[in-house]
Amino acid sequence: MRTVRDLEELREIIAGWRAEGARVALVPTMGALHAGHMALIETARRGGTKVVASIFVNPRQFGPNEDLSRYPRREAADARLLTEHGCDLLWAPGVETMYPDGFATSIAVSGISDGLDGAARPGHFDGVATVVAKLFNQVRPDVACFGEKDFQQLAVIRRLVIDLDIGVEIVGVPTQRDDDGLALSSRNIYLDDGERVRAVALPRALGIAARAIGRGEDVGAALADAEATLTTAGFAVDYVELVDAESLAPNPAADRPRRLLAAARMGTTRLIDNIPVE
Repeated sequence: MRTVRDLEELREIIAGWRAEGARVALVPTMGALHAGHMALIETARRGGTKVVASIFVNPRQFGPNEDLSRYPRREAADARLLTEHGCDLLWAPGVETMYPDGFATSIAVSGISDGLDGAARPGHFDGVATVVAKLFNQVRPDVACFGEKDFQQLAVIRRLVIDLDIGVEIVGVPTQRDDDGLALSSRNIYLDDGERVRAVALPRALGIAARAIGRGEDVGAALADAEATLTTAGFAVDYVELVDAESLAPNPAADRPRRLLAAARMGTTRLIDNIPVE
């Protein structure tokens, strides 16, 4: 696997692949890679596709009081993991490449980014949309893979691609989980031992609520029970909401695909999760 930091070198390599008739897949990440990211790499590799993984801790998607300065950075270990899983190229640009002096453009995907994490983290999805659009222009992939754990992010990127006529197929990969059900996340390393044990209340509460809603029980009561369970476990709850799985609109009809999403803080660590409601 090659590690590339220069944009012209990146484009030369990809042009060579194209000349050989290869398809190109992109897996955008912020590093601190784990098995969830490797599931994205495995999905991207299907059909002999050349795989580019990017690592860039994007300052524009962090709020002023969030964890940009302490977000885990371990490029050497990440590169070894990518190599072991058959990634072809690591694109690791610096801030000066992504946001050079005079950079003045921001992309906002309104509506679908307004509620949920968009409300809890103002400006976050503008930063996501801007950096993903740049990555698409730099790599020019045929396909890009994103995890369903960041479900609102996935919806924002799908809307971005449709609205701006970007010729990239967006593939959502199911959430990868630890043995006890907790969704894999780079931020899980912030949890101490006691917090890690209590954090499993998040997927369990969502599972109980989703099954209750699927049986036709009262949605408000199911959401309230889930929030109470999380509070009892030691979480400070940002939201527990049932939304339309495509538009993320609240109060979806029962005959529409639905998704149950939650965000909550365990100590100083903010965790998110979601599951479909059958």
